[in-house]
Amino acid sequence: MQNGEDLQRLLRQIDHKGYPSYKQTAGQWQMKGFVLSIDHVQGDPFASPSNVSVIVTGAKAAFPGEYYDAPHRQVALEDYLLRAFERELYSADTGHAGSGKSGMLATSRPGQEVLKRSAMEVNPKSGGITARFEVGFPARGRTVTSESLIHIFFFLLPRIAERVFCYANVDQNRLKKAIELADDRLALRKLLEEKKLQAFVANGSILPRESGVSQRPMKGAVAFASPKSLEITAELPHRGTVTGMGIPEGIFLIIGGGYHGKSTLLSALERGVYDHIAGDGREYVVTKADAMKIRAEDGRSVKRVDVSLFINDLPSGTDTTAFSTADASGSTSQAANVIEAISAGSSVLLIDEDTCATNFMVRDELMRRVVSDREESITPFLLRMRDLYEKNGVSTILVAGSSGSLFGVADVVIQMDEYVPKDVTQQAKKEWEEEFGGNETEPLHKFSAEFAPRCPKEIRDWKRPDARIKTKVFAIDSFSVDKETVDLRGVSQVVDREQTAAIAKLLKLLATQYFDGKCPLEGAVERICGDLDEKGFALVEGRIIRCGLAVPRKEELIAAVNRFRRLDIRY
Repeated sequence: MQNGEDLQRLLRQIDHKGYPSYKQTAGQWQMKGFVLSIDHVQGDPFASPSNVSVIVTGAKAAFPGEYYDAPHRQVALEDYLLRAFERELYSADTGHAGSGKSGMLATSRPGQEVLKRSAMEVNPKSGGITARFEVGFPARGRTVTSESLIHIFFFLLPRIAERVFCYANVDQNRLKKAIELADDRLALRKLLEEKKLQAFVANGSILPRESGVSQRPMKGAVAFASPKSLEITAELPHRGTVTGMGIPEGIFLIIGGGYHGKSTLLSALERGVYDHIAGDGREYVVTKADAMKIRAEDGRSVKRVDVSLFINDLPSGTDTTAFSTADASGSTSQAANVIEAISAGSSVLLIDEDTCATNFMVRDELMRRVVSDREESITPFLLRMRDLYEKNGVSTILVAGSSGSLFGVADVVIQMDEYVPKDVTQQAKKEWEEEFGGNETEPLHKFSAEFAPRCPKEIRDWKRPDARIKTKVFAIDSFSVDKETVDLRGVSQVVDREQTAAIAKLLKLLATQYFDGKCPLEGAVERICGDLDEKGFALVEGRIIRCGLAVPRKEELIAAVNRFRRLDIRY
């Protein structure tokens, strides 16, 4: 490994030469206190910025071993360091002085969730730190201006590394609280299993968000307070006693008038599968890790999904035990989404009536008098909820505002009144019995939630030696692989664009190395997620790991595969 003096000498030698001269800087350089790894050099000042890493040894960083001795603590430490590093880079950015992206300094910018990201890696054995970021190598026109890069590498980075990656220089109290919060969140997740809960919402939580496009907490919002009938208390290892609403397994109905907080509560539960940073307001809102948000999704592709639990006897005679369509209706898409979620192993379905197909959810008595059950191909979700829980262990949290028929199957009914939840289960049950006489309609078709495994085939064209399969992310809810666009607008628990980027790369890898037409989809995804956990981002990136990726849940990866139109799936 060459030293920093060699790099500085090289940079001065190539000053004012053509931009490709920067390629000579690739490699690792021993700087004062850290190793500078120039992993990939951009070929042009207008191209994507160069990929650079700062590597600090565990001895130099000296963070306490207990801060990275467990996966949840390691991720919390990485998240804390990345946020500090990003702030420093943002402050040091030179304003892109020069051509193209000259002087640009950037790394991942985390949101409210704490995610495992490629931008920051703490070695769980040595405590060594690798921070990945992008640098726009400076130029005038297409001519090297190396003095600016010397300033970045020999003045800015050493100061940033010393402030961020040395335990002696960080805000140790704040870091300790971040690690303790991760411990407390893990304890709450264990509590869900012990007490057979779907979710927990601590009293005092701030659920409303700043705006429709911001996940920051709303100032002056009403703090959450559990109904006494659902209140439970837990002892956390660091915070101590915490009290809040425990949502039991089964069918949990959320009702109330418009703008009273029904969807706000559901949105908090939807994101409760992730950890949140201190100050978010939802730090102590936890939902079972496999919970899936379900909605209607007109126009999505469905391939060989057994939707017979909900759809049968189509006039066309189509077999609904292996149903396929390139343009699903609202009800068909929602049926497929439910089945795919259950097949993926989800034990909690999160549903908001506002985003559902009405005819999939319920059929009222008047409609049934005119169109009999034998003339209707759809068995409403209302008639399957109870069996899904009792026979398959799949619970439902449902926001409803228009149909009292749901009261009959619900275990708990709460009413949101100006963002305050009230337990109205007894009243709702009484009104339902008076209206319907306690009679429950039996589904015409027998319940069966045993689905034949769906086995995707490999895409052979992608395995050719000369194949160059590119992935591209358009937005948090849209990406393409080999120019085939995948629409994730109906998969709302993808919360970061970097998760989308990782999903795109993982889908490409699945189609070339994991799918074989014999292994079930869910099994292949389990394997690749296990490999990702073991090998890290090198699994999808190879030798050069860049910032810009975040680990998705397996549920969203499976959902993306199910929406990839080019895939061939067989039973």
